[in-house]
Amino acid sequence: MKTVNRCPQCHHELDEGPIMYRCAHCRRAVYAADIDFEFVPRRPVAA
Repeated sequence: MKTVNRCPQCHHELDEGPIMYRCAHCRRAVYAADIDFEFVPRRPVAA
């Protein structure tokens, strides 16, 4: 499962990780502990 983390300031996608992320748009560094994200499991695929 791939989660997309967003910058809390400008809401663009963050690069790098998993400990520290960087926003290429506003050049902000964000620690992973400061990011709020919700775990959403994938839906089961019908066989």
